[in-house]
Amino acid sequence: MQPVDGTIGILATVSFGGSRSFLSRLLWSPTGAAALADEHVFLQKRVRLYLQILLAFFGTFVFFGLAKMLALSLAGQAEWARAAGHGSLILLALTLALAFAWRYLGGERRPIILLHLIESAGTVLGSAVLASIVHLVPYDVPVPTELGLVLVMVLALVIRAAVVPSTSVRTLAVGLLATLALTVALWRWGAAVDSQDDPFAHYLWAVSAAWGVVFTIATAIVSRVIYGLQKTVREAMQLGNYTLEEKLGEGGMGIVYRARHAMLRRGTAVKLLPPEKAGEQAVARFEREVQLTARLTHPNTVTVFDYGRTPEGIFYYAMELLDGASLEDVVALDGAQPPERVIHILQQVAGALSEAHAIGLIHRDVKPANIFLCEQGGELDVPKVLDFGLVKEVNEGGGVGLTQADAITGTPLYMSPESIRAPGRMDGRSDLYALGAVGYYLLTGDHVFKGHTLVEVCGHHLHTTPQAPSERLGSTVPEDLEVLLLECLEKEPSKRPETAAALRRRLQRCRASGEWDGERARRWWRDNSAGLQERRATRAEPGPGDPSAGGPPPGSLMSVDTRTRWP
Repeated sequence: MQPVDGTIGILATVSFGGSRSFLSRLLWSPTGAAALADEHVFLQKRVRLYLQILLAFFGTFVFFGLAKMLALSLAGQAEWARAAGHGSLILLALTLALAFAWRYLGGERRPIILLHLIESAGTVLGSAVLASIVHLVPYDVPVPTELGLVLVMVLALVIRAAVVPSTSVRTLAVGLLATLALTVALWRWGAAVDSQDDPFAHYLWAVSAAWGVVFTIATAIVSRVIYGLQKTVREAMQLGNYTLEEKLGEGGMGIVYRARHAMLRRGTAVKLLPPEKAGEQAVARFEREVQLTARLTHPNTVTVFDYGRTPEGIFYYAMELLDGASLEDVVALDGAQPPERVIHILQQVAGALSEAHAIGLIHRDVKPANIFLCEQGGELDVPKVLDFGLVKEVNEGGGVGLTQADAITGTPLYMSPESIRAPGRMDGRSDLYALGAVGYYLLTGDHVFKGHTLVEVCGHHLHTTPQAPSERLGSTVPEDLEVLLLECLEKEPSKRPETAAALRRRLQRCRASGEWDGERARRWWRDNSAGLQERRATRAEPGPGDPSAGGPPPGSLMSVDTRTRWP
């Protein structure tokens, strides 16, 4: 029993050695069990598949062994018939053991060290059984029969390397043990043969050892490649690797890059908050932005895919990649827009704001730079509302520095009077004021109020009556649209449209509503695409004092551990 106990001890050591890192992660990592559950199930399925293949192999040998025994008995060759019968019984015992293990792994999840022990034992015991059959074969049996046994062992090692996730070290150890078992048997089988009479049969064990070592090394290399690929895919699925490409822009809340995900086949934009900007309030605002944006599902609100923090401490979130231009770029390039296009855009933005207001959120930073026109689903001029970093919950309490009642937030050119006078009294109608200012900017190509200082601009919002768009342009503007925009720009919130949904309905009733069609949109994008690309390229080039120089360089890989997401 000592050799058997020693073999099992070696197998246990090999299996445990390969599982040591797994066990340590499982025991010491608070999220280890959840992170490795899929890996465990996958390994058990693969070990069971490997046993199924071995069952087919040895089951076939049992069938042909019994058939050969019968044929030899009928031919009167009793000695060979007994050898074939004994060999078939040994193979049958191994086949039944493999069948029991196969059935055992078909139930609940088994300990991972046991999985490695079973698949390693199946390989080594299979080789040992082949070795025992060698002892039963008379010495005058042709040599190619023994070489066939070596080839069967080699084939089993190759199949194991391809099917079972295994490190190269474990594969090498299992292969060398299997080679050793068969080599010893062939050495004992050929020892009785005189080297002068049949040198090849006498030294067949050396041939077996050489073949076994060469193919074991080859299968270890194959196993390393396959195991490495599986590990890479698993890490990509668990960590979510993003390769940062072109820089798309930068603002007070971070840097935005075009990115490519290791697994997902869709355009992605990644917004980063570098460590140098990650103060307590900045992190809180960044966190709120992604969490609140993720609650919104309107087709005209940017979609968030993923968020968290990298091992380097960089906060990030990944969102849909938008191919197009902001309203700020559109006006800067092409000037005042046709009334029908203004209506088309404002209708959809009002729909996005309506969803946010319905769940108690106000944007507080509606402006042309935060509304992006893109192509989606084959449709052009689809606006997307971005940058919810200043979002405020209407019924939230105090205690958060970024939403204190006395804090003035937003972009001065689009701030409502109450956001300046009494920020704590802001509601959804403050967003409608800003949206009216955006519509004014689109329609006239100019801001509602201008000034040399922040105080001057804020003073206009508080006390100055806006000039009618038709007067600013010196040309006729659809009266219903002009009235509606000026109504949105009323100083008192009660005089504005009551809700974003009401504003959307009013826009739909404008006479020019629906006149901006797909053909006009395609013509505009065709005529202005070169200019938009030039503006984007110019903006992406960092100047001498550009703070973006401290951001990650394009092409860098950002490894994201989604298990480190904030609560």
